[in-house]
Amino acid sequence: MEIHDHIVLWNHAYCKIIDIRHVIMRPNESLYPYPVPASIFLMSVRGSAQLKLDGIEHNVRRFKIFHTGKGAVLDICAGQEGFEYYVIYYKANIPLPAGQEIMTLMDRVRPFHIQYGFMPAYPVALYGYLTEMYKDWEKTEPISRLRVKALLHQFVYELMNQMQLQGIRSEKRDLAAQIISIINHRYAEPITLESLSESLNYSVPHLSSYFKSRTGLSPIDYLIKIRMDKAAELLLETDATLKEIAAGVGYQDPYYLGRLFKKHNGLSPSHYRTEHSAIRRLEDNPSISMRSSIVSRKPLRYTDVGDNHYQSDGEEVPTMFNEAKPPMAVALLLSFMLLLSACGAAGNTAESTHTPVETEPVSSEQQTKIISTIAGEIEVPTHPKRVVAGEYLGSLIALGVIPVGTSNHHIQNPYFNDALKGVEDIGDGNGNIEKILEMEPDLIIMDDTYAEMNEQLPKIAPTVIVPFASLKTVHDELTYFGKLLGKEQEAEIWLADYDRRIAEAKVKVLKAIPADSTFSVMELMEKNISAVGSNYGKGGQAVYGGFGFKPPAEVDLEMKDPGWASISAETLPKYAGDYIILTTDSHTMEDLKADPIWNSLDAVKNDRVYIWGPERSWYWDPIAILTQTEELAEWLTGLK
Repeated sequence: MEIHDHIVLWNHAYCKIIDIRHVIMRPNESLYPYPVPASIFLMSVRGSAQLKLDGIEHNVRRFKIFHTGKGAVLDICAGQEGFEYYVIYYKANIPLPAGQEIMTLMDRVRPFHIQYGFMPAYPVALYGYLTEMYKDWEKTEPISRLRVKALLHQFVYELMNQMQLQGIRSEKRDLAAQIISIINHRYAEPITLESLSESLNYSVPHLSSYFKSRTGLSPIDYLIKIRMDKAAELLLETDATLKEIAAGVGYQDPYYLGRLFKKHNGLSPSHYRTEHSAIRRLEDNPSISMRSSIVSRKPLRYTDVGDNHYQSDGEEVPTMFNEAKPPMAVALLLSFMLLLSACGAAGNTAESTHTPVETEPVSSEQQTKIISTIAGEIEVPTHPKRVVAGEYLGSLIALGVIPVGTSNHHIQNPYFNDALKGVEDIGDGNGNIEKILEMEPDLIIMDDTYAEMNEQLPKIAPTVIVPFASLKTVHDELTYFGKLLGKEQEAEIWLADYDRRIAEAKVKVLKAIPADSTFSVMELMEKNISAVGSNYGKGGQAVYGGFGFKPPAEVDLEMKDPGWASISAETLPKYAGDYIILTTDSHTMEDLKADPIWNSLDAVKNDRVYIWGPERSWYWDPIAILTQTEELAEWLTGLK
């Protein structure tokens, strides 16, 4: 399937929507085979099923998309948990007059009739368009039907774009990135933890806990951050009133937005607009920018107020159009950004899931090298001196590379101890563009969680994007960054020590604990309980990877896919092993023994429960995994 040809033909297409349906099938229910009356897009959103298209069988779980043309026979048999999906029936053609080249391509490709299945890496955006289309399709007003047509084109664009990108990278997208995608696309709508949970088919406790462990923010705090950022953009780029801006970012009350904005930015909306109005004036007068661009490069402050400093000057929501003298820092910042944009060839974003390969030998005198990735080639420093890293801090520290800046939740990582002393905080999540700019990095390392931010970073410095969880093991990660940073020998030495210490810990544990013992890795937040597999931190890597123990047999498969389970107190005995590693911020061993259900578990009765807080268990970088493994080994050997 040549996706470029499909994109060309969809650009020329006229589409008519016949029907949009939302179907919920009961467990083991079968849909009688029938020939579809029009071309269809079908997207699964929950449960599982055996789906056949013209006799070709597919095992389907959530978030898979199928396309087929009129007359194809569709047959669905729901799995034990039922099956839920959306389907769009449409007709499309290439209207005349059209060039001979387009009509020849149409006859060869037949994009509205071809059959294919696709697992999107970014399913949430597609799901959002589908649900919005279905809601408006249920209405009768002409304006609603017009919106459905617009949303269909957005859906097709997103689908084609992802299919094109996944010719490069096809791994499933991280949950945190999916949440961020929802919020970035739908921040102006009412969003709650419950609606996110329903959209993604994850429990509220797991979704919230996982997102915070990945980003340092709760989903709702991130939503507020995005709304404040969008409000700031509207203040600078338009003359919209505060009431109009509030409605545009999801608030009904402009005064409430004003209070939130001041808390988030340290300035009221009116002061923020006047303080930053110089940016637009400089853009309209390039000569000012050119004169300013020769100023020596020094750390620049975007405003005189830090992101986390909340000032109070007694104002409620003042008039938004007061005049103020533009601060010099703003002019210098814009000048530097313009200079960087002009020198944009210095770095390009590349997504990398494999060991970087240098396309030519690098001599000791060379200052840069070309790194080849599956997304292209970028030029990076041979020995970078000023690295900004939003992720992968454990590997960098293990290699002796201390960044000049990193995100807030890494600075709080207890396993890094004093290694990050003096390292600047670039903000929540993967940081703040202005703060990164001030640090004048020569290399930026990020994961793919914040896609919109990553598009801007190459204007500052060469930027390497390593998709989250694409480096599957500690060895993969250290080896990759060893090559990238010119630290191959350091990587080998650290990994040899890592392997030795993990092996020693395992030997100690297996002398004290029978090898066939079962272990449960759990999280208990208030009354919400989750069981966790080997890839979500909380001790899973140490227990299942390092020591080689397994969870109870009946839940072993569930712990592999999707890797966790939200459970009720009543089903707790099913998930409880001989030993329990428990993350909780609210319970002690005494609390567990006072609870009738918890105290019925052998692990609780026999004091075989290890309790720690999220501040230690949520991290799973190489340094954290090694330390956790040795920490748990000491506990287990002490039990004997």
